[in-house]
Amino acid sequence: MTALIWDLDGTLFDSYDAILSGIEAAYAHYDLAYDQETVKSFILKESVHALFQQVAEENGIDYHALNAARAENLTTHNHLVKLLPGAKDILKWAHQEGYAQFIYTHKGHNAHRLLADLGVAHYFTEVVTGDDGFKRKPDPEVLNYLADKYGFEKEDAYYIGDRQLDAESARNAGVKSLNLTVETNSYNQHIPDLHAVAQHVQKK
Repeated sequence: MTALIWDLDGTLFDSYDAILSGIEAAYAHYDLAYDQETVKSFILKESVHALFQQVAEENGIDYHALNAARAENLTTHNHLVKLLPGAKDILKWAHQEGYAQFIYTHKGHNAHRLLADLGVAHYFTEVVTGDDGFKRKPDPEVLNYLADKYGFEKEDAYYIGDRQLDAESARNAGVKSLNLTVETNSYNQHIPDLHAVAQHVQKK
């Protein structure tokens, strides 16, 4: 069985405007100086989790309280989230090919609502979010869990993402990596867009 495991933000979702709006609201709650370009550069390279850990430590703020201030505003920014070009087409193609499809994202439970609102929730066998209690990327725990639960071979699985963290997660779990920003190397295949997924997935 061929398995496609998708990241969400920056991979299937054009969601960075919504993410940045939520971060800005959290910063405003604590009267912190907010520079959008600096914040965006940081979260693309690292993660929102890493950003808030750093900001909380530097400003003597409780991390959970800071993140809660962001979470309060998440759903109010859902209207800013769109599917990336080609997302619905490639999900439909994979479904028609009979591939098993999953989500593995650091995004919280709001991911379920967004997938439903954008009309693609039915394509996925399981959606694993950052609120489900698993270790965070690049730990292979989630990818190992999905392979064990659904019985697919790792060599027949692909993790599709947009950050170095995603490519490292795939490498650590022993699954193939397709990535929109990381260059092709020994453990990753760069793809210029989502349509290119179809060129690299081998049916089993």
